[in-house]
Amino acid sequence: MNETQPTRPTAESERYRNAGHWEGVTFGSSLRRWAATRPGSVALVDGDRRWTYAELDREADRVARGLRGLGLGQGDRVVVQLPNCAEFVLIWFGLQRLGAVPVHAMPGHRRTEISHLVRTSRATACVITDRHARFDHRELLREVLADHESSGSLRHVVVVGETGRHEDFVRFDELREAGNGQEPLPADGGADSGDLALLLLSGGTTGLPKLIPRTHDDYSYNVRASADLCAFDPGTIYLAVLPIAFNFTLSCPGVLGTLFRGGTVVVSPDPSPQTAFALIEHEGVTVTSLSPPLVPYWMDEAATGLSDISSLAVVQVGGARLPDDLARRLGPALGVTVQQVFGMAEGLINLTRLDDPEELVCSTQGRPISPDDEVLVVDAEGEPVPDGAPGELLTRGPYTLRGYYRAEEHNRTAFTEDGYYRTGDLVRHLPSGHLVVVGRIKDQINRGGEKIGATEVEEQLLTHPSITSAALIGVPDERWGERSVAFVMCAGSAPSTRELAAFLRERGMAEHKAPDEVVEVGHMPLTAVGKIDKTALARQLPRA
Repeated sequence: MNETQPTRPTAESERYRNAGHWEGVTFGSSLRRWAATRPGSVALVDGDRRWTYAELDREADRVARGLRGLGLGQGDRVVVQLPNCAEFVLIWFGLQRLGAVPVHAMPGHRRTEISHLVRTSRATACVITDRHARFDHRELLREVLADHESSGSLRHVVVVGETGRHEDFVRFDELREAGNGQEPLPADGGADSGDLALLLLSGGTTGLPKLIPRTHDDYSYNVRASADLCAFDPGTIYLAVLPIAFNFTLSCPGVLGTLFRGGTVVVSPDPSPQTAFALIEHEGVTVTSLSPPLVPYWMDEAATGLSDISSLAVVQVGGARLPDDLARRLGPALGVTVQQVFGMAEGLINLTRLDDPEELVCSTQGRPISPDDEVLVVDAEGEPVPDGAPGELLTRGPYTLRGYYRAEEHNRTAFTEDGYYRTGDLVRHLPSGHLVVVGRIKDQINRGGEKIGATEVEEQLLTHPSITSAALIGVPDERWGERSVAFVMCAGSAPSTRELAAFLRERGMAEHKAPDEVVEVGHMPLTAVGKIDKTALARQLPRA
């Protein structure tokens, strides 16, 4: 197994090519083809800014030339941390045109996470915004540069907006200007379809997130297969509400699926229903994707009748399990078809079909998108369980990874000897092929689609001067699906929830990882093998 990008058996790769799943094209060459076949169609909308497919292709050339002027080239990894804006799409395709590799960071990541991404990917550059949600990302990158000063791998910071006092940072607009010219560029910078196309992030169940290598072959199949099942076509107008860097928003089928099928992507700067409904009415949006915590707010806004959202036909919901009751109410409330999505950046995507019976749509999380997705549901000994019984989900297939990036030791336990990925998800498999998600094997909290690794947070909690022992657990929550509760033993006074959030923020941890509640205990219950018994801790909380 390759340390950086684990490879598949040759026979398996040939089978996927022969089946037509892998078409042997890159994202850069796909964009060039779209520009030739539908040059005047609108591809991308952000406020009053619009790009046709031909303009998007020319923009990719311009960005690629600018990046090349900084010394970047094929295979270079570039951390991209941007909020929802058209520049994410322009930079993403500019990197593909150069043959470079975007490393997706979330807007809420801070020093701990960004430094980890730079270190693991050995990134040569970062692309950031100047300020977002009252946070200065330029100051963050100054800290990250200091973290990596000795390695020298991180050489450039590109800022969408103003560089301020950071004169050695490069403004994106200046980079674009430097990329002006008529010089024709190769469609993909010399990249091959089997090469690394992007690096996504795992949920980070044990410490910081792992990097997920996706190739042009497997990721474009992921996009095309989901776009076909969702009936995306040139009339599709997709509203990107959740962060574009999320796998769900980008490729299930999302932004890329819309572009592959000739539709129009509309970027929403925030997920509020007021912002989104205005865009739906103005642009005639036909489909969007939400996380479960947003659903009640969208239903409430629809009830006001202040916006005409009649163009909206399909609402996908994913990132966490949608409660059955909400699923039943959502369709009538918005006048849409609801589609549940259960997937992972590691690969496997499950969708309820647009013509599935209501009961399956409201009570399951869909079934695999590919006939060559292989799914096993097994018990603790790895033996298959009967349909309907809960077990851990194992999977392999034409767009599911064979190993994390530069994580050889972790890969030995994350995958079976015959290449199945151990997802850590606890599911029930129905005779129809649909999956019902009932929990997780991994010690992970899913707070509204944001995955929080308990181990990582616990390690940071123990750095607090008052805390001597800590355990983080997830408990059911109507708004978030799960909220996090930190049980702490203290020498002295226990910090309040607000004080602890401020402490973790100062240590560079993303804000969404801070505990929602802090409970002081006199002792930690232990299991028979001496580990903290989180089940016993959960029993100490009052039942809703």
